[in-house]
Amino acid sequence: MTQIDHNNSNDFKKQDAYLRAEKQLKALKGFYSHAFFYVVINLILIGVVAFHSNGHFWNFGTFSTAFFWGIGLAFHAIGVFAKGWMFSKKWEDRKIQEYMKNDQTRWE
Repeated sequence: MTQIDHNNSNDFKKQDAYLRAEKQLKALKGFYSHAFFYVVINLILIGVVAFHSNGHFWNFGTFSTAFFWGIGLAFHAIGVFAKGWMFSKKWEDRKIQEYMKNDQTRWE
């Protein structure tokens, strides 16, 4: 009986790992898509401004969309690539155990 429970536990861990990996892959694909459209659209916008600039190309307005969108893209990158930096899975597990222990002692 313990062998069956052990196998179910392993199956659950494998499924959980697969779902986490799938979620991470979707986040990575979303970031790459975001970065691709950032480059393409900003090249088009800057090209249009350059074509119609009449010598007034080098001002903040020309690059403001790229600048502010770039800030958003940077936060997206932090969310994808530095996700475990502050609040890692180990930290989450530790906090859950801490909360469960506190809750258990409160009711005893």
